Amino acid sequence: MELHQLRILRELADLGSVNAVAKALYVSPSAVSQHLAQLQRGFPAALTQKDGRRLVLTAEGKLLASAAASVASTLAEVEAKIRTQDQDLEVPIHIAGFHSIGQTIFAPLLTYPEGELPPLRFSDEDVSQQDFPALTSGYDLVLAHRMPHTAPWPEERIAVIPLAFEPLDIAIHRDHPLAAYSELSPEQVIDERWVVSRSGYSPADVLETIAALAGRAPMVEHRVNDYATAGALIEASKCLGILPRYTARNTLDETVILRPIKDLNSGRQIDLLLRAEHLHRGTVNDVINAIRSTVQRLVIS
Repeated sequence: MELHQLRILRELADLGSVNAVAKALYVSPSAVSQHLAQLQRGFPAALTQKDGRRLVLTAEGKLLASAAASVASTLAEVEAKIRTQDQDLEVPIHIAGFHSIGQTIFAPLLTYPEGELPPLRFSDEDVSQQDFPALTSGYDLVLAHRMPHTAPWPEERIAVIPLAFEPLDIAIHRDHPLAAYSELSPEQVIDERWVVSRSGYSPADVLETIAALAGRAPMVEHRVNDYATAGALIEASKCLGILPRYTARNTLDETVILRPIKDLNSGRQIDLLLRAEHLHRGTVNDVINAIRSTVQRLVIS
């Protein structure tokens, strides 16, 4: 049993397929399969099994994958003790985030004084909620969002740091007749024309709830995930939209205003996801604190 074999097993647990593991580790799928076969020779119980065309972990495989995560955490702790703070400051921190959080906080994080934070490398990842945890395989930190009524993050595999709760509001042109109201009920808005995200994303989830409360299906004219584009369509067409209160604010024209939804606690939790071993790195914790402060300023501004 070797460390790289344990890592491959852990990646299979997190990413869900041999092809995804191969892509993440920059090796061929056959190499992944060979390493798994070598690891299997050391155990009498099966570590993997076929589920249709996919290779998945057995209960024993999941147990060993969990142990692999513990090994990685222990090694990271020792490495952090050996490496000096100056050496650690030279190692870039790779951060992924959904589009609207990236538009809002990536640039402010680069304004910290030189030497206060390590080099930061940003990527935007427009994925469905259930796909955020797997991103921790390729990034040090992942900014993710989750609707409160959905399944929690898999905290047996990743660490979760709550950042903020962001309400989702009705976005409406200021000249629209409904803009005169300080809040809008599902019954008031359900018969309007809509621009919302694709299914599986927060705005579409909220619109489905509005439809259920109003008892009628919405008239969706545009499916757009980018909030700036959605705002432009609301401005031009007088459609209604559903946008996050804090992270969409800077992308909206002044003619588009936000109104809370009456009697509906609509919103999303913004969290920071990471593999637990990264918490042993002082520079990662420095970046976490900077992200937390930046998000907090966004909420109270």
